[in-house]
Amino acid sequence: MLSDKSRRRCGRAATAAAAGVCLLALLVGSRQAAAQQHGYVPPPPTNRGQGGSVLELPATASQGGNNSASIPQLSPQQGQELELPSRALRNQSGYEQVPVTVTDQAGRYVTGLQKGDFRVYMDGIQRPVEFLRQDFNTPVSVGIIADTSGSMEPKLTQLRAAIGQFIRDLNSHDDVFLFAFSNRPFLLQPFTTNHYLVTSRLALLHAYGQTALFDTVMDGLIMVQHGRYDKKALLVVTDGMDNASQATLMQVVGQARRMGVLIYSIGIGDPNSGGVGIAIGPFMFGGDMDHVDTQTLTELSNESGARTFLVREVGDGELLRKDCEAISNELRAQYTVGFVAPDPSRPGYRSLRVDVPAKPELSVRVRKGVTVGPGTEYAGPDAGR
Repeated sequence: MLSDKSRRRCGRAATAAAAGVCLLALLVGSRQAAAQQHGYVPPPPTNRGQGGSVLELPATASQGGNNSASIPQLSPQQGQELELPSRALRNQSGYEQVPVTVTDQAGRYVTGLQKGDFRVYMDGIQRPVEFLRQDFNTPVSVGIIADTSGSMEPKLTQLRAAIGQFIRDLNSHDDVFLFAFSNRPFLLQPFTTNHYLVTSRLALLHAYGQTALFDTVMDGLIMVQHGRYDKKALLVVTDGMDNASQATLMQVVGQARRMGVLIYSIGIGDPNSGGVGIAIGPFMFGGDMDHVDTQTLTELSNESGARTFLVREVGDGELLRKDCEAISNELRAQYTVGFVAPDPSRPGYRSLRVDVPAKPELSVRVRKGVTVGPGTEYAGPDAGR
């Protein structure tokens, strides 16, 4: 039996050991938090299925979210496999794949189509459909680009709520990053599948300065290429016109053509108002603060096969939230169509058209073209392996 003195010594030793364990945990936690906040860290390699034709999705906790009743269950279940094109097809010179959206006359998404239902034309030449995937459970690498220029000050509360809803509606496996921009882009959260981290960064959005829209979209297109999934998209939310970028609209369109990223956009304000404002530091003087450049946003979305939404009433947070929800749902209702370009040794931009000829009443939306040549190979999760 231990004496009282021995028992006191044991108690002090146990307390010291517990304190050491707590200190170690705090140090490890702080290092992990710092790694999340500073610099881009490439995602860890994912587990691939046998033969390289499927990707085993990592098991993570469900994020939940409210999705349209017309869309099937979106969050993949544990062990869900993502269908990929075969390795031989991916390595074939000239292989391309594009997201395709099909809707009926009422604007509802049409699912359940088969490979034989689609026709693909490049420069007017029909190409066989080599690969087809329905993207119900397909994870996406998504970049969120939020305008925080000075004119966004009265809209930030609605912006945070809408983007937060968009994140909650995403597939729980989606790979997400967050950019804010005013005079220049600010990376608030590098790519992560931890959606809580992205949501927590929304508190850092503060209105300031001018609008470097083109520079930020250029950076977003480059950043999204680091995503782990072959399907990639950007969501751009802005209330103004570019007035601070070094890049031009033509450079942004050219980058979008080369990279094949879906560029969704939401414009907040009146596209028909006029006037030019002057920014001095964080302050805006004169001009019409509610003018939004929907022409540029629409051009970027049409080029990539995506959509542009317009919130005319500044402060209409409910419509902004619904637009974000619609984009999240559309990503789940699309198809991925793969084909091989004719004469792939001839580099350049080729026009693209996809039809469903047996059902001419359906509308098919796809990017306007693809750039064939060096640097445009398949960029999926296990490219080159």
